[in-house]
Amino acid sequence: MTQRRTLVAGALFGWLVCGAQTIDVRKAVDLTYTFDKNTIYWPASPGFHWEKQQWAKTPGGYWYASANYGANEHGGTHLDSPIHFHEGGASTDRIPVDRLIAPAEVVDISAACAKNADYRLAVSDLTAWERRHGRIPDGSILLVRTGWGQFWPDKKKYLGTDKPGDVANLHFPGISKEAAEWIVKQRKVYGVGIDTASIDYGPSKDFIVHRVLYGAGLYGLENVARLERAPEKGATLIALPMKIGGGSGGPVRIVALLP
Repeated sequence: MTQRRTLVAGALFGWLVCGAQTIDVRKAVDLTYTFDKNTIYWPASPGFHWEKQQWAKTPGGYWYASANYGANEHGGTHLDSPIHFHEGGASTDRIPVDRLIAPAEVVDISAACAKNADYRLAVSDLTAWERRHGRIPDGSILLVRTGWGQFWPDKKKYLGTDKPGDVANLHFPGISKEAAEWIVKQRKVYGVGIDTASIDYGPSKDFIVHRVLYGAGLYGLENVARLERAPEKGATLIALPMKIGGGSGGPVRIVALLP
C-alpha cells in the first residue's frame, strides 16, 4: 500500500511540475458541476445561495468583487464523509488526503440504466468488469457510470421529480445492497462515486448503501460530472472537498488525470 501511494504521489508531482509547455491539458478532465442557481440539491434541501456584496470600483479607483455563499453540504458535485451515515465515522476534515488522490476504476452500467431508471449496480456488473480489466486494485476509487449526467441540470429528468420537498417520487439509478456489501467485504477501495444524486437509487427509503459503505469507513462522491469522459481504467482521480471541520460532507472539485 505504501508503495502504491508513493507511485501515485510521484506521478502526480511529476505531472504538476513538468512544465506548462509539456503538459497536455486535454488529459485533465473536470468532473465537477458549476455551483450556481441551477445546481441540483435534494428536494428537501434549499439550493445554492450566492449573493454579491461588493461588486464595483472602489473610491480609490480599483475594482473589488466579493460575494457570500451558502448551501447544504450535500448538493451538486460533493463528497459524503463516513459520518454522514455512520455515528463516529470520519468527518470531512479527517479523511487523509492520500485517500482522495487515487487510481480511478469506472464501471459502466449506462446501457442497463437506459432501460430502467431504477437500475442498481449488481455484483455481476462488478465481476464482469473484473473479467475485462482484472481485480479492482486496493487503494483505488470506484466510480459508477450510469449515463445520468446527460440530464443535468433538468431536475425532472435527473431526479424523477422537480417538486420541492418531493422525496416520494425520486427515480434514478444507484448501487445495490449486495454490490455494496461485496465492495466492502471483497475489495479495499477508498471511496465510491456515481453520476447521480445518490449512491442509493431514487426509491430507496432506508439508504442501505450509504450505511454499508460509510459504516466500513469509505466515503462517497455524488453528482460526478461528465463521467463518460473518464476511461474504465488508467486515470488518476483527484477529489478534494472543502475541508469543513466536523463536516458530514462538502462541495468537491473532482479532476481526472487521463493516462
